[in-house]
Amino acid sequence: MAQKKLLKIAAIQTFVSKNSASNLIKALSFVENAARKGAKIICLQELYRTVYFPQYKSEKKDDYAETIPGESTRAFSKLAKKYGVVIIVPIFEKRKNGYFNAAAVIDHTGKLLPTYHKIHIPQDPLFYEKNYFNQGETGYKVYNTKYGKIGVLICYDQWFPEAARMTTLAGADIIFYPTAIGNIIGDKSFEGDWHDAWETVMRGHAIANSVYVVAINRVGREDHLKFWGQSFMCDSFGKILCRASSTKEEFLIGEVNLSLNRKIRKGWGFFNNRRPETYK
Repeated sequence: MAQKKLLKIAAIQTFVSKNSASNLIKALSFVENAARKGAKIICLQELYRTVYFPQYKSEKKDDYAETIPGESTRAFSKLAKKYGVVIIVPIFEKRKNGYFNAAAVIDHTGKLLPTYHKIHIPQDPLFYEKNYFNQGETGYKVYNTKYGKIGVLICYDQWFPEAARMTTLAGADIIFYPTAIGNIIGDKSFEGDWHDAWETVMRGHAIANSVYVVAINRVGREDHLKFWGQSFMCDSFGKILCRASSTKEEFLIGEVNLSLNRKIRKGWGFFNNRRPETYK
């Protein structure tokens, strides 16, 4: 049996106000508390510093965007170096070639690693993301950190099995999904329970790929949307390890055993028995 490799990781879910400065201060406090509790990899929610502005069709992008490096990454780099932790910081990034829904990844020394840009961009009522975000062209990234190999995908990416598979094939042991998702106020979905589908699809990715999955969602009402929180972690066979509240801000800490991935993958043959030549 493979030797256990235990690791504490954390997910931060918060309410978001219109004051970006206070959102930054609050997120720094939550991350620092998680680090003090022993978490070695800490992930914030999608667009952690801004209200979910894509529910509106035509907001001014520069009112919400920042650069990488920038104010957020400088602040979290100091914290990462102080505590020797890896921090994932999802922001709305302004670049010379456009605007991106981005995840900045900072290693345990405070060094900024290559940024991931959200690849799949939705366009639905109250989720008008194509009005704001360029499609990511950076590809699926895996970060070989001091504490393990991690992948980062963002929100709508979580509905696509190809994204999870490509990230796993690149070597990820944990996939983090920073997210901003909830229900439209007053809308009764004909499909059924959105939250149940959201959690189920990611647990499916965990099972199919023998990887840990961590979903980090915001919480609270923002105008027409009510975000349901319930950030969660599941193991590499889809078992829920811990789940956050549907109504409260909190940091969620879980302990993962990365050796479980290889044991499950070997036992079930999910990768040994693949037929890539048929997947065209």
